[in-house]
Amino acid sequence: MIFLVAVATFFSTILGGSFALWLKDRLHLILGFSAGAVIAVAFFDLIPESLKLAKNFYEPTTILSITALGFMLYLTLDRLILLNNRTPDAIDAKHSHMRGSAGAGSLSLHSFLDGIGIGFAFQVSTSVGIIVAVAVLAHDFSDGINTVNFIIKNNGTRVWAWRWLFIDALTPVAGVLVTLFFTLSVQELSLLLSLFAGFFLYLGASDLIPESYHSHPTRFTTYATIFGVLFLYAVVTLASA
Repeated sequence: MIFLVAVATFFSTILGGSFALWLKDRLHLILGFSAGAVIAVAFFDLIPESLKLAKNFYEPTTILSITALGFMLYLTLDRLILLNNRTPDAIDAKHSHMRGSAGAGSLSLHSFLDGIGIGFAFQVSTSVGIIVAVAVLAHDFSDGINTVNFIIKNNGTRVWAWRWLFIDALTPVAGVLVTLFFTLSVQELSLLLSLFAGFFLYLGASDLIPESYHSHPTRFTTYATIFGVLFLYAVVTLASA
């Protein structure tokens, strides 16, 4: 069962990325949806799960502080390292590509953690594993969209987008396989999830939302963002019911 789920995560990610490439002319709407999805993953999945895992080890303020740290770390990476040559008029192509790769890489690492989550859930029980897998499959579809978006909107080519999409599709499979060889402590997993919640909050609020309504009417992109939030909320709620 667990190997079938791993294969399903691969195709879910590929399908999401293909969707983004096919609808490139409506990319601002997809970006709006992606922004809502990324933020919703942080608020409704990563932060609650990290708080649940950490309840016997850390105070909630500690977990939320790690989330804030993740936000600030990604902000520092984005402002001081990836975009240190940005001007008001244009972004150097090299740094723009680095920014796209950094975003796609962060999503790929999150997909790797998704795979680890599936593997650990199946170690608890098959029923728990299936519930987690349902949520992860929906997340991976959004991750595929977001991975392509980060590359395309930062002047990346379709070939480069497909390469990152393939990497992102493989990472949850790798995460599942890794759990067959070692275990991660609950304390470590809770801190890692909260850190990535901060990453995702920054990516959604500072990158995807502004880009989604740039040179486009804000009404429909706003609807798309709200829909992205509601969609991921529904997925997480149904998966945990």
